[in-house]
Amino acid sequence: MHGDVRAISDLVEQESAFVDKIQHEVRKVIVGQADMVDRILLGLLSGGHVLLEGVPGLAKTLTVHTICQAIDARFQRIQFTPDLLPADLVGTVIYNQHDGTFSAKKGPIFANLVLADEINRAPAKVQSALLEAMQEGQVTIGEHTYPLAEPFIVMATQNPIEQEGTYPLPEAQVDRFMMKVLVRYPTREQEKEIVERMTGASVATVEPVVTPEAILSAREIVQKVYVDEKVKDYVLDIVGATRYPRSGALADVADLIEYGCSPRASISLVKAARAHAFLRHRGFVMPEDVKAVGPDVLRHRLVLTYEAEAEEITAEDVVKKVFEAVEIP
Repeated sequence: MHGDVRAISDLVEQESAFVDKIQHEVRKVIVGQADMVDRILLGLLSGGHVLLEGVPGLAKTLTVHTICQAIDARFQRIQFTPDLLPADLVGTVIYNQHDGTFSAKKGPIFANLVLADEINRAPAKVQSALLEAMQEGQVTIGEHTYPLAEPFIVMATQNPIEQEGTYPLPEAQVDRFMMKVLVRYPTREQEKEIVERMTGASVATVEPVVTPEAILSAREIVQKVYVDEKVKDYVLDIVGATRYPRSGALADVADLIEYGCSPRASISLVKAARAHAFLRHRGFVMPEDVKAVGPDVLRHRLVLTYEAEAEEITAEDVVKKVFEAVEIP
């Protein structure tokens, strides 16, 4: 087994070199926001969709677009609005008067990286169309189903402070996002550099350093990253603690959790931990990888009780208590 892990580690160290190149290109444009960049790369490397939540002006759209330029992939930004229709997203059927036939006009969802801007502003029918694309990797136009290009990732954004005219995302759709990333304000030093860059005369250009095909090849290697049985048990202990908090050290928060995380959380946690190890040029997963990605994987899957809302306790607080209570192997 140790020989296999060493071989995987050597392979990962060799094949993950492009990650540093992508991050170098992104830093030409984006100041700070290292966690957001890492999480978007985790989504690309593990095939998981990412929900970005933060106030306007934190470079969420710019970051996704910049990463897309660095991997030479097709990028589409879709502004979600209350009057958006499913056809505006997936496309529609057009009648050709010359030969009397119908043909499909594909919508903007047919791209590698799709940025669903302010996703919670679109009505249920649009969310349903997007859910098929996210879960099945395909869309239905008329009577025909069309596969989406690979790699295909949805990067959605939502504004946490403005709720007027928004539609809460269905739990089923929220669960399809592998991670929910909270985008923070930059530090004072970072913001000073942002101001200097954005008010200067020169404009940074991003060079493509990897192809979408290379990303797909990297995904196959990420799936080979070694996960020890103890680490798998650690993941199951964490997820299980959100479902049965009364049976362990989390009895004080048992009344705050309405529903715990589903098995999809366990799957996503292992996938994200593998990709995190790959980003660190390692061929094996450590408990630190699980702890690093855990809050992003779990925070949107917990359903809290009215008591938690009344006490102003957030899912972030509960997830923190879960990781403090579960013993690290």
